[in-house]
Amino acid sequence: MLVARSGHLPVCLSGDDYIELLPAEWRKINDYGVVMDYRTYDCRDLAPYRRQPSGVDLKGGLWEVHYDPYDLSHIWIRDHRAGSWITVPWTRLDSVSAPFADFTWRHARSVLAAQGADDTDEGAIAAVVENLLTRAQNGPDRKVAARTYAAASHPVHPGLRPAVPEEPQEAPEDEDQPVGKVIPFGVFDAFTDGSRP
Repeated sequence: MLVARSGHLPVCLSGDDYIELLPAEWRKINDYGVVMDYRTYDCRDLAPYRRQPSGVDLKGGLWEVHYDPYDLSHIWIRDHRAGSWITVPWTRLDSVSAPFADFTWRHARSVLAAQGADDTDEGAIAAVVENLLTRAQNGPDRKVAARTYAAASHPVHPGLRPAVPEEPQEAPEDEDQPVGKVIPFGVFDAFTDGSRP
């Protein structure tokens, strides 16, 4: 009723608020860290909590872990005792050149499964993710882009078929023609003021 009378004042989220709103799972902190979808996260700050219960009896002593589905390079573990968050990096962060999303990780696993390889091997999945990110950074192959351009220049309605087969046209091989510009996105840091792009 007060909001209807006096209105609503939007307030910027703090870093803790942002982390609080991220998806959460409940995990154990083992000797090697925390595992989520075949990714291992670990850091020195976890040393006093390894193989220890969180104190949340309703969750069987598991630890509350929040993650950003669009940047899996870090997770945040709620320290129920200190009332703060522990930022934990992915152990293979140096093997991937850019942030990646959950759908990229799942696609990499499906690529490995289609090849008959082990889609649970963290190192192999990281290599496929790096390959995907490198290919995305370099842009489309010029020959594929040229074929796509040539095919799009002659749209045919699906219900209409040409009476006479058309001569196949050569795709333009103009190397000076720009394919497109890729603009990288910045990595969000929940604990900064947000003034950086």
